[in-house]
This record gives sequence, C-alpha cells and structure tokens, in this order.
Amino acid sequence: MPMPHLPNRRWRRRVPAAVAAAVSTVLLVSPASAVTPQAAAPAGSAGQAADLGRLAGEETSVVEVLLADTAELDRLVATGVDLDHEVSRRENGIVAHAVVTPNEAASLEAMGYRLGEVLFSPEDSANRVAEREATITQHVAENRAFTATLAADSDASDVKIIRADYYTSGTSQILSVEAKWAQGQTSTSALTVARDSGPGTAIGSGGTQTISRFVDAGVYLYHRGASTVTTRPDRIQITSPTGDVATVTVKEWLPIPADDPEGAGYQKDFVASYLTPTDLYARIRQLAAAYPSLAEIVELPYKTNGYRRKAQTVLGTANASRVAIDSRAWGHEGGNDIAVTLADPGAANRPLAVTVTGTEIRVDLATNAAGTATSTATQVVAALNAAAGSLVQAYTYRGSTGTGVVAPAARTALTDGLKAPASVSRDPHPVYAIRIGKTRDGSKPGVLAYAQEHAREWVPPLVTVETAERLLRNYAHDGRTKQLLNNLDIWIAPSINPDGGHYSFYDFNSQRKNMTNHCPLTGSADALSRNSWGVDNNRNYTEYSLFDGYSGASDNCTSGTYAGPSELSEPENKNLDWLASRPNIKFSMNLHSSGNYFMWSPGAYADAGRVSAPRPTLAEESFFWGASSRILTAIKRHRNMAVTPARTGPISDVLYSAAGNSGDMLWYKYGIYAWNFEVGTSFQPTWDEAHAETMEFSNGLVELMRVAHDFANDHQRPKSSLAVKPSSTPGMVNVTFEVNEPAAVFYTLGGTAPTYSSTLYASAGIREGGETLTVPVGTTVHWFSVDAAGNVENNYTPNGTAKNFLKGSAVLPTS
Repeated sequence: MPMPHLPNRRWRRRVPAAVAAAVSTVLLVSPASAVTPQAAAPAGSAGQAADLGRLAGEETSVVEVLLADTAELDRLVATGVDLDHEVSRRENGIVAHAVVTPNEAASLEAMGYRLGEVLFSPEDSANRVAEREATITQHVAENRAFTATLAADSDASDVKIIRADYYTSGTSQILSVEAKWAQGQTSTSALTVARDSGPGTAIGSGGTQTISRFVDAGVYLYHRGASTVTTRPDRIQITSPTGDVATVTVKEWLPIPADDPEGAGYQKDFVASYLTPTDLYARIRQLAAAYPSLAEIVELPYKTNGYRRKAQTVLGTANASRVAIDSRAWGHEGGNDIAVTLADPGAANRPLAVTVTGTEIRVDLATNAAGTATSTATQVVAALNAAAGSLVQAYTYRGSTGTGVVAPAARTALTDGLKAPASVSRDPHPVYAIRIGKTRDGSKPGVLAYAQEHAREWVPPLVTVETAERLLRNYAHDGRTKQLLNNLDIWIAPSINPDGGHYSFYDFNSQRKNMTNHCPLTGSADALSRNSWGVDNNRNYTEYSLFDGYSGASDNCTSGTYAGPSELSEPENKNLDWLASRPNIKFSMNLHSSGNYFMWSPGAYADAGRVSAPRPTLAEESFFWGASSRILTAIKRHRNMAVTPARTGPISDVLYSAAGNSGDMLWYKYGIYAWNFEVGTSFQPTWDEAHAETMEFSNGLVELMRVAHDFANDHQRPKSSLAVKPSSTPGMVNVTFEVNEPAAVFYTLGGTAPTYSSTLYASAGIREGGETLTVPVGTTVHWFSVDAAGNVENNYTPNGTAKNFLKGSAVLPTS
C-alpha cells in the first residue's frame, strides 16, 4: 500500500494572499549604527530589487557584508545582490559574502550596508585561470619531452611503465598499473598488461589485464587500471600496439586498513586541473566509450541558448544622447563584421542621412546653419532602423527620451565581446549526462548527481567527474563498487549550465547565471550590462518560487538571483526537470560551492513570518539526518575536514531562502531525497585546495550511492515503543514514541485501529526530536511504525481491520 507520508508527488502551495502582500512591501529603514548597518534598501523579498549597477568593464571581488540579524540578511538577499553561499552567525551579528564590482559595492554602502574585508580579488581569479593554463602546458611539455626522449634513443620502447603496485587486503589481491604510451594523445587504444605468476615464472602465466588511458583537459596523461590477481606477480610486461615492449618488477604497496570502504587497489584521484564544460563533456564521453557495458552518454532534450551574443555597441556618454546598437545576426554569424560611424558632414544645413555599404554603416548627422550637429538620439535611432534595419537594431539608452544631441563618433565595430577559442561552440549547446549501471532500463533505483547550475563554481563539476571515474574504473576489481553498479541506475550531469560555464572561464570569471539576455530594450539590454545578464538557474524551478510569492529570488533581469520570466523558462532547467522525472530516481545530490554546507529541503520561505515550504515529516527528516551523517563521515575521511552541524540541515535553517531552487523541486514535485553540497570555501580556490575538495566530496558522493543501495535493500522492519513520563498537569502524562531507525509513527488515542489516515507523530520543531503528547492517564494508544523504505512494523496491514498493531496505555511505569 502506498505511504502518503513518504516522498511522493506533492501539490504546489502558494503563499497566502495576505502574506504575499506583506512580502512585497518595500522596506525603508534608517542607516545603521557604526557596528552593523540597517539597509535602507528596496528589499521586497518577492523580487522588488533594484539594479545595483554592475558595469561591463568592471571586475568583481568577494567581500564581507556585516549584518545585524536574520531580518537584515533577508533584506540583503531581497536586493538581488550576487551572494556567495557563506553566512556566518557570530555573537555580534551575521557576516555574509557578496560578489560585487566596485560600483555595486558603492551602491550597497549607499543603502546603508557596511562592507568588511575583501576575500577574493580579480587578481585571484586571473591566477586561477593562469594556473589551469600552466598545468595544461606542463602536461603538454611532459608529453613532448617523452616523445623527444624516444626519438633520441632508437632502442627505447614507446611505452614506459610508471608504476606497478601490488596490494592486499584480507584475501583480496590487486595489481595496479600506470604506463605512458607515445601515441596515447591520438589513439584511444587500451594497453594490455601481461603478468608472471611469481619469481622465475613466464610472463603471461599469471594472466593479463587491460589499462585504459586517462585524458584531462584534452591532454593525455597516462594509462591506468587495476585488476584482481590470484598470485603475487614478480614482473609485468606491456607490449604496445606498435609492438614495443616494456618490462618492470612489481612493488608491494602499503597495506589497506580492514575498515576502509575503499578496499584493496581502489582507484581514485582522476582530476589534474580545472575543466571547462567542453572538457567535462569530452571526459564523460571518453569514459562511456571505455566502458560501454556499464555506461552511456545521454543527450538531454533541451539545447541551451548557446555561448553566443549579438554584436553590440553604445555610442555617446550622456544618457539622453546615447545610441545603443545591436546586430540582427549573432556576433559569430556576421554581427562582428558590422561597424558604425557617426560622421560630422562638415557643412551647414545638411539633413540626417544613413548610408549602408556592405556591413559598413555611416550616419551623416544633420547640421544647422552654423554647421553644428543637431541630430538627437531618437532621430538617429529612427534613421538607423529605417536604412540599416536588416543589419542592426538601434534604440535609445535604457528607455531614455533620446532628446540629447548625438556627438560624432569614429568608426566603431560592433562586437559580441566573447573571448573563448573557436573550439568552444557558438551554437545552441547540447547538455550531456553519463548514465552508469549494469542495468540501465529504469528497473533499478536511480541516483542523480548534477553540478554547475552556477557557472563560476568550478570544483563541483570535478567532483562529479571524479566520482564517475571511480565508479567505472573500480567496477572490475572492487566488490563494493560492483555492488553499486549492479544495483543502481546512476545519472551524472557534470555541467547543467555550459554556456555560463564557458563564459566564466573565458570572459567573466564571476559569472553566476546562464547567458540568456531577457532584459528589455528599455532596460539593461545594451552592451554596458553584458556581465549582468542571465537567469539564475537555481531560482527558475517550479516549487515555492518567486512566482509563488517566496523570497530569495528577483524579477530584475540584472540581479544575481534573477528568476527568469517564468518558471522553467530556461532550457537548463527543463533538462533537470526531465532528469528528475525519471520515475526510478529516488536520491539526488546538487553540487555547489562554496561554504562547506550540507543541506536539504525546505529551501524557501516568505519573509513575512518566515512562512516556510512544508517541512519533512519526522521520519523523513530523521532519514535526511541519518544518511547525512554517513555521507559527512566519508567526506571527513580524506583530510579530517568536518562539515559542522551548524552547516548541516534544511537550507532555510542554515543559510537563507532560495525561492525556486532545484532541491525543492526534486523533493516536493518528485519525492526525491535531494541533498545539496556546498563544496569548499571559495568558487575557484588554488589547485591544491580544489584537488583536496574534489577528493573529499567525491568520497561523500560515492557514499550517497551506498546510502541508495542500502535503502533499496532495506527489508528490516522497524521497532517502536511507547514512553510515558510524568506531566506537570494533574491527571495527565507525557507520551512519546521511540523507534530504532528513522521511521514514521501513525497513532490513535481513541481505541481504533491505526491507518495511514491516522495522526502522524510529528517533529517537535526545527532541529528537534519527536513531539511530546500530553494525554489523560490511562489513555489507550494504538500505533504502528513504518520506515523510509516502506517496511511496516509487525508486518501490519494498516487497512482498519487488521489487529496486529501495537497497543499501549498511558500509565506511568511502576518502579
């Protein structure tokens, strides 16, 4: 029988009208004291946000914003400022991190906010990009040096064995091999390793194994693989596809602790640099090709708008005399070839005229009797649209009346401003996922992991790729990994937002959103706002959204939390909705950075009274906490980094409201147990830190797979008991239920048989245990418990006629 209290498809609930009206109120408060400010900001949490003034030529920094309390934080969120995911609650207030340009910082200070330290600067961003490029260059140089060494020594083999390590753990014996092949950059061939069966035995007597190539950011690094063996080999030999041979002696590696879940020979550490979306997709395609019986690439149904823009320019300096011009064609499809000249004809009493020669547009401004230019912006816009409308669209600047006189301007080329190399497609971009599992027909429990909803978050995609590598490369020799892939259907989408991801790497490091420009011509559609456009993909989903009256998103097209014109307006969001609608998916992980948080629903509330999306039941929240403790323990195993209890829990408890986030859609709409990682302490840390974060959070993501596996195989029925304690009210006692695992309890107090329609034992409140029931002494209590996997205590059938429910009486135990 279905369990209505467990995750299921849930109805939408909008904020009540009275609350929504209160939420939309513009708050105006006086400036702060010298300690912490009170924002004098238009802070309507239903999206009443102003453009803070991010200019196209500015770079961003991460700065502290010092706040008095939670209400102040809510007002800051409502401004639409681009926030990091860091919120620290301290004795004298709250510190949040904002991603702002100098002009935006000045706007916040003018509103009354006080800014603290600069935590991440444009120089830091440039250094991360340079570090990535240097790492790739180093790998290329190492390959060239290897090839040059071979060329200098005609007797040298074209294959070099780097490591040959023998591991043991209990009865398991593993041989791990790494080798480099001169043609590994261009050939996808695996290498075959032949083993002896001990000292003095023949090569091949111990069997063979294959190792596959490892390519990072398009650069070949080496071949790598591990396999179980039946005897300890003394030597191995690799014969390359070209016939060259290399032989080495096997070394014994460190013993593996008996309690390590990553048993003998477990392969990990598969990332060597930051990866662009193009790199990420190439990487999962490579993996799927190497393991066709275990993985496949799925192209999601909706292509993005693409890493592309119209070519643009804004001519003039004063708003009333500015002329904004956009190409009709995309920049890469001809828009970048267009140029405009605003010419002074050098004569008196000349009419306004526009001449088009190919892609050259010349505007001869009108002059008066003194030979002075007299054309206004409105007149120039009309003339351009009339004569050159097939090439460009002209408009006055941000809704200006255009009454200012236009000044002559030298030839100005329109440009889309995009800097990525030609290898980055400008077309609408497919979004890819890798589907992993021995059985991929929907019959196995599904697990979904996805990353880079926010473009600038470069570590989370690495966690997904590292995890995919671990799952596939360990299948053949690690029993626990084989168990996962044989029993789960795993979907991993490393970059939900490839357009924004590419823009973050090549154009504007702090890009949060996608690249779709929804701003009207009368607003901020012009080139001077090009680093402010886009939809926050993690505010564009369907449940408890801005459009339902919830806070933490904006209707301003330049806001960092712009929710888009409507729910699921963006292809990126439609793709995730499609993924979540796979009926077998029961668990998910949304990977973000930064802040070292671990969170789940509810993720949104309305500011007026903090009306929250419905909280999980006690059983559901117990399961979230229990599973989370396993996942966080796995993360800690890498370098003893702990995600603290204060940063673990429902999003709206430990961070701030995020209306229309994906976790809420997955939980409330599809009944998926949906978690959110906030990896690390910055969006683009130094590579050493990024690498460590990737390793530890991949530990956690693999542990989620184990949680899913255990959930699917949980056939143990829960056990519960009734606890009765004294009450301060005469004639009454306090009753609670205790269960031996996360489970729901349904009960009656009137002597009737309990069913799923009976009262559900609830949580006492946020981050607390079960409620206390105060009832008359001697009250008859009937109940049963059911765990998150659907196992019912005593094998009871809660249909109102079965009798094997639990029975008790609300009397104090005798001593």
